[in-house]
Amino acid sequence: MIRALHRWPGLVALILVTVLALSGAALSVFPAAERLAAPQPVAGQSVADLAARVAASHPGLEEIRRSPSGTITAWWFDGGKPGSAVIDPATGVTVGSADPNPVERWLTNLHRSLFLGDAGRLVMAAEAAAMLVLALSGAALVARRTGGWRRWFARLRGPLAGRLHVELARVAVLGLALSAATALWMTASTFDLLPDGAVRPADPAAVSGQMAFPLDRMAALRDVPVDGLRKLGFPYAGDAQDVFTLSTDAGTGLIDQGTGDLVSWSALTPWQQVSETIYMLHTGQGAAVLGLILGLIALSVPVMGVTGALIWVAGRRGRPRLRDNAPAGRADTVILVGSEGGSTWGFAATLARALKDAGQAVHIGPMSAFDPARHPRADRILILAATYGEGDAPASAKGFLDRLAQMTAAPAASLAVLGFGDRSFPAFCAYAAQIEAAARAKGWTPLLPMDTVDRQSPQDFARWGRALGQALGLTLDLNHQPDRPAADSLTLLSRRDYGEAVQAPTAILRFALPKASFWARLTGRGFARFQAGDLLGILPQGSAVPRFYSLASGSRDGFVEIVVKKHPGGLCSGQLLALDPGDRVQAFVRRNPGFHAGRGRAPLILIGAGTGIGPLAGIIRANARRRPVHLVFGLRDPDSDFLYRDDLTAWTAQGRLARLSTAVSRAARPRYVQDALRAEAAQVAEAIRGGAKVMVCGGRDMAQGVASALEDILAPMGLTPAMLKAGGRYVEDVY
Repeated sequence: MIRALHRWPGLVALILVTVLALSGAALSVFPAAERLAAPQPVAGQSVADLAARVAASHPGLEEIRRSPSGTITAWWFDGGKPGSAVIDPATGVTVGSADPNPVERWLTNLHRSLFLGDAGRLVMAAEAAAMLVLALSGAALVARRTGGWRRWFARLRGPLAGRLHVELARVAVLGLALSAATALWMTASTFDLLPDGAVRPADPAAVSGQMAFPLDRMAALRDVPVDGLRKLGFPYAGDAQDVFTLSTDAGTGLIDQGTGDLVSWSALTPWQQVSETIYMLHTGQGAAVLGLILGLIALSVPVMGVTGALIWVAGRRGRPRLRDNAPAGRADTVILVGSEGGSTWGFAATLARALKDAGQAVHIGPMSAFDPARHPRADRILILAATYGEGDAPASAKGFLDRLAQMTAAPAASLAVLGFGDRSFPAFCAYAAQIEAAARAKGWTPLLPMDTVDRQSPQDFARWGRALGQALGLTLDLNHQPDRPAADSLTLLSRRDYGEAVQAPTAILRFALPKASFWARLTGRGFARFQAGDLLGILPQGSAVPRFYSLASGSRDGFVEIVVKKHPGGLCSGQLLALDPGDRVQAFVRRNPGFHAGRGRAPLILIGAGTGIGPLAGIIRANARRRPVHLVFGLRDPDSDFLYRDDLTAWTAQGRLARLSTAVSRAARPRYVQDALRAEAAQVAEAIRGGAKVMVCGGRDMAQGVASALEDILAPMGLTPAMLKAGGRYVEDVY
């Protein structure tokens, strides 16, 4: 609910909210500029002295005003001609024109009403309301993402657009909510929807009937400093019954022109004080520094608008177009999807079609939007959940387990969990298993025991469908055909072959970087922007299921590079190692932000064996700033499979690689990467004390050995690999 409340006002009102924010940011500069340019009064100067000086220079004076920024302006009527000017309070003479700044006036009309009068004011009020909704719902979403209000500034992970969106939001949300709320108040006041609250001073019962009392001797004016003045109105010329009208920060009074005495007074009411404070907070008039701060905050709105739109597009990417998706409140079957790359949505669509054909009202949605209150008629909830990394939640399932844990009771609808993964990974369907365990602990009624689908197997999915149909008393035939992902054609430029002597044919394959469209470059999609550590999905001939390889290059390198080892019976690896320069493959990029080196100068400890050196080599190649990097590389035979040997030598000479340690498993004295780590425990420990980040890439057995070695190295420091992992300083790309 909160996510929808945040998304749709932002998407629908994006352009006008941006106009509102940018014009407000521009207007915030004028109070500060006016404050700097305003002539300053004499120290301790009173309104009596100011009035006397101005009256001496401008016969026929009618009014003196002081703006919140300190500018003194006078109006007069002399010889039948009106006049006005900005006044130097120290001398009372003219120093500038009182005409409003045309740029400021134009921006003000744009900001208030889009030049459309009252109708435009109502439109901009609606935009202010949308901004308030965005700010409040955004704050709730930030708290949800960071793990609560107390963790408001917790470290963020994920794609750049999402991180930038949240980073700006948690700094700007308070200021945006303040600006929006004060704008709505001022609009309501403009249309007389709020009480005025002003109390005017009572008319005096009698005045002296005299005129021309010296201004500089008037007691009521001598007691008021210039800094407290708002407006001084002069009596009508020749009318002995008229009075001076004095408005100050404290209230409004009437002054006898013949004696200079205060004859009536009305203090500001609390309502007036509130209204004036709101005006000051919104416009910056009287609080120039605050105005500039709010103006800077307003500049974040277009950036958050663009990043928010990119997040929305990314969230929808990979989802099938769902026809006849039943409203959440009317569905008897709810399918919740946890997907990282989008393939699980295709299985959900197949399941939904089969259930609809069987007469069910089905609603499909992301697990991240889980809220049982949205599904009052649901008899069953079916969760299709992939696993990201080492048992983590995929993109569309963020926050699901937290919300389940916060529930006081399990949903009334029964539950079935289906996990998607690759059985060759140690964390096979680990996230789905976590869901099953949490649901069981909460007492959620199971419809079926948890089941799994290995490597997007249509057969596994059909088998589970038959079990689900039996539980529902239906016949379900889940004939799922995975959609072939959108891909580009890559042309092989060159290949470097290794490993023949150790019966492990391996090649470094370099492909030409395909030309990216303008939209791809603008949004950073596809091959327009990627880093070493991201994944290259290869679509082998005869299969719609991609195989993924860690990228050994970034888009700035100008080519696409991977390291491939031939696996017996491997469809994709066999096809790749049969390529010659000029041959083509179909491929696409998938972001893998969890395995990026990141910015900063903290040291890197890169650990890899065999083809695991691929992304590590790409990270070293990109290290133009000469960040301290220590590479620990495991190989079988230096004469056969020393991948990137010449490159590593060159990168060391260039300062991109500070230290190289090798572990040769087929030497006279076999050594593995974990042995190399233990041999250099002192250097590794010192680097970790200095904030080093550890990155491990390779087979799971190697990764387990590395974790064990690091456990021993870190123990004297009171640290563990798990602690480093929690802080984002120990990451793995394990296969």
